[in-house]
This record gives sequence, structure tokens and C-alpha cells, in this order.
Amino acid sequence: MNLRLIAAAVICACFALSAAAAGSMASPDRTAATTITVWLQEDARDNWPGVVAAANQAFERAHSDVNVKVEYQTWNQHLAKFDATIAGNNVPDVIEMGNTEMTKYMDARAFWDITSQKRSIPNSGSWLKGLEDSARLGGRLYGVPYYAGARAVIYRKDLYRAAGIRKAPTSLAEYEAVNAKLMRKYGKDRRFSALYFPGQYWLAAMSFVYDYGGSIAQFRNGRWVGTLDSPQAIAALTKVKSIVGRFSKASKTGDEANPFQAVVFGQGKVGSIIANGWEWGLALDTKKYSSKLKESQLGAYPMPSRTKGKFMPTFLGGSDLAIPVQSRNKSLALDWIKTFTSTRSMTQLATEGKVVPNTTSLLRLHSRSPSLAPFARAAQTSWFVPTAKNWVNVENARTIRTMLVRIFSGRHSVRSAAQRASREITTILNAR
Repeated sequence: MNLRLIAAAVICACFALSAAAAGSMASPDRTAATTITVWLQEDARDNWPGVVAAANQAFERAHSDVNVKVEYQTWNQHLAKFDATIAGNNVPDVIEMGNTEMTKYMDARAFWDITSQKRSIPNSGSWLKGLEDSARLGGRLYGVPYYAGARAVIYRKDLYRAAGIRKAPTSLAEYEAVNAKLMRKYGKDRRFSALYFPGQYWLAAMSFVYDYGGSIAQFRNGRWVGTLDSPQAIAALTKVKSIVGRFSKASKTGDEANPFQAVVFGQGKVGSIIANGWEWGLALDTKKYSSKLKESQLGAYPMPSRTKGKFMPTFLGGSDLAIPVQSRNKSLALDWIKTFTSTRSMTQLATEGKVVPNTTSLLRLHSRSPSLAPFARAAQTSWFVPTAKNWVNVENARTIRTMLVRIFSGRHSVRSAAQRASREITTILNAR
């Protein structure tokens, strides 16, 4: 063959190989990648493994050339591990994040912007607002709501009946009257609390603030401003101080997790607690916590608002699912999330996992369960922490907890404690 023809053939062959390689690099989802890595928390492994297995099977049937590798993480280590994978460019394709953990990474643009994909994601028109808000920053969507946990009042039905209380209160004023009756009936026991409310219980206290029309902080004129010293917030904090002072014998410096408030409730000297749904089981645990209660003694209802007939906003804890921007399998990752958060999966999650699904359209699944329905109803009215990149630093500084201890212990007035907290929040949120 003519040398020129040989050279031309080699050049054409090399060009063809280069083009094929470039095409492979441009479309890693379908050609280069056969495995997607999903990081979920151990809650899924321990409480709803069937949901994960069913979603993986459905996804792999639809993507016959792709495998799903689920790696279970722990809450106290997953962020450090994720930071290390970002630095090493070896990120998972899907990661579960606690909803209060999202903002830092959204602000750093560590997650893929899926705003344009929202309509294709199941139930995206009816997501729980508190969860969707946690996955948004600057009007853009960076995550998909996964599941939620809400707070409601868990109470002693037998104590209520014995005190002449025949129905759950429907306003904050009625709730105060209920607790006053309990204290008249049982208050001679110096250990009895009509409402057990530890001094650092900021998530419950902030529900009062939002119910009164206040907030923790607001974004104004390009900067964050702490607003716990607003008239609305001060009125709410004054009401909380009054309620805690009259009805709670809990430590004014303690918190709801040390000891677990549900464990204290289970000892029989408490009329009610404002608690997560999972605390129902904790209150009845006779083996680990020597509970003195039976399930027939327990009831629950959403915390009533100061506006009669409405519920007080609850902090909506929970998780979101996000796709790291460094993932080479973004479209596959999004397809897996769509499968995992489909109506079928969310229905299974609600029944198997007994948690609140990500959509209001499925809250009815808990309607017949006395231990689940009140929490599902409460989840429809929620508040969320400020979506500021430095928010976690406010939590780490224990700013709101310290404010509440100062208020409940009487060391500071409500106004001075709130002003001090607001100044600190403003400084922290605007730090560079």
C-alpha cells in the first residue's frame, strides 16, 4: 500500500478512537459507569431495609447495565467522610443529608442544581414545605426531600381524664388551662410536671416564636439580621417563660436529650411532653428504661396555636437526598432518587418505617394510628432554621440554648437575653 495511504489510514483510525473516547467522557452516565454509589444513614438499614431493597431492584430493572451500591453512614461521621471524598474527588453519587446540614454545602455549590428537573421528580408539587425549604438556596433547588419527623404533644390520657379533661385543647389558652388543672390535681407532688420542658429545649421554644409571627433571623439588604428581639419574638418568649415557670419541674439548665425527656415521661410524674414521634416508643420502653406506662395510657395531639383551631408550627427535622456536583453519574443518580422517592416507595416508607413521608398527599397513611396521626398532622405546619451558610455555627455556639437558660433561670430579662442573642446571631451569620 502507498505510504501516504497508510499514513492517512492511521490518522483516520486515531481520529476515530479519539472521537469515541471523547464521546465516552462526555457521557459517563451510560457508558463509563456501571455502578452508582449511594450513601444513606443507618436509620434506613435498621428501620426500612425493604424500602431500599425494593427501590434498588426497580432501578436496576430499568437500568440493566447499572448496579447500585448502598453504603450506610453514621450521623456523627458522615460529614467528615464526605469532606474527604470531595477533596479526593471520589464522591458518592447520592448522599443523604440532615436537613439542617444542607445549607453549608449548597452555598459552596457542592451539590448539583436540579431546579430544572423538579417537575420530573415524584410528588414535587406536594412536598412538605419544611423539607423543601431546607433543599433550596437563592431560589435554586439542590436536593430532594426524603422523610421528616415532627413534634406533637404526647400526653397521659388517664391523668387528663382524672383531672376532668375530656378532650384535647384546641388553642394555646386551652392548653394552659389543661396544665393548670393538672397542677391543681397532682401538683402537691413536688416532682410532678404538667408539662416537662427543659431549659435548653430551643426547638420547642422557637415554635412559640414562629406561632407569634416572629423568627430567628431574616435576610435584609444583603445581610442576615437576628430577630429574636422583635416584639413578636419577645411576646412569644415571655409566654414560654410563663408556661415553663408554672408547669415544668424540669431543670432550667438541662436539655431534652439528657436525660431523654420521654424516659422521664415514662416514669409517671409528667402530664405531657412536646416530643418527636419516635419518642412514643421510648416512653414505653420497659426493658431499657424501666417505663412504668402502658400504651393505653398515652395519647397525642398537635401543639395548639394561640389562634384557636390551628396548630403551632413545628420544627420539621428530617433528611434530604442530594447529588454531589463532582459525581460522574448525575442523571443516573437522579433516576435512582426518583425511584426511591416515588409514591410507591414513600407509601412503603410510611408503613414500614413509620416516619412522615416527604409529601402531604400521603399523610393520610397515618390517619388511623394514634401514635402516628398527630405527628403527620403537625408536619403540615412547620418552620425551619435560617438558610444561612453559617447557621451551623449558631447551633455550635449554643446561642439560643444559652438565651433560654438565661430567661428561664431569671438571670436576665426576656428582652435583654433576646437582644444579646440577636446580636450574636447577626455576627455569626454574617461572618466570612
